[in-house]
Amino acid sequence: MVDAHCHIDLYPNPLSVIRACEQQGIYTLGVTNLPSHFKLGVEHVRPCKRVRLALGMHPLYAAKHRAEWALFTKCLPMTSYVGEVGLDFSAECIATQSQQIESFRFVLKQVGERKILSLHSRGAEMQVLSMLSEHRVPHAIFHWFTGTVEQARQIAAAGYYFSVNPAMIRSKKGRAIISVIPRGQLLTESDGPFIKIQHRSIEPADVREVYDYIAMLYRISLREVLTEVESNFRGLIHKALQQ
Repeated sequence: MVDAHCHIDLYPNPLSVIRACEQQGIYTLGVTNLPSHFKLGVEHVRPCKRVRLALGMHPLYAAKHRAEWALFTKCLPMTSYVGEVGLDFSAECIATQSQQIESFRFVLKQVGERKILSLHSRGAEMQVLSMLSEHRVPHAIFHWFTGTVEQARQIAAAGYYFSVNPAMIRSKKGRAIISVIPRGQLLTESDGPFIKIQHRSIEPADVREVYDYIAMLYRISLREVLTEVESNFRGLIHKALQQ
């Protein structure tokens, strides 16, 4: 299975999550919120075969970003993955809109064409898409997309991917978005530990719920879904490396 967006470092015992992913054969992308968080964790995943760490600059931490720009630049060669990055124009974060835009622009200028981004886009979906296009960033995954179906169609038409989690399959809006994602651009995620399943924090293995839902949606076998999602993830990595 694939967990394309998980905050491994925010679990009470991150090392146990890493070990479980390795033992269970789950390809897991651990996103971080700041470069200083990435620096603390990167050595722990370096020996792993299936777990990788992404270099993040989360929009909810926009007030801290400028102080971490130099470290972002220093850490960027250590990974092929950048995330969680993006914009958040919801009521919770609108006060830092200008800081977010400035910082996201900085990130996009740095990443070039050979990095894969995991994106936050709440309330700013078209702004994120526009900035990706402006900076010619070809490889990105829109994580837990909460925009409109029409926006999802536009993002898909631009060739970007989406990572879907169990919370999305439980809402009418989430299911509508999943229905318009091309199967070749569909990935799975947990967004752990932020989603709750039966009163506990979600774990990477819980993405199985999404696989079961996709199998039902397209009337295909679970094995076919497993193969397609892994193929999508490997294909995205291959395209990035070919740039």
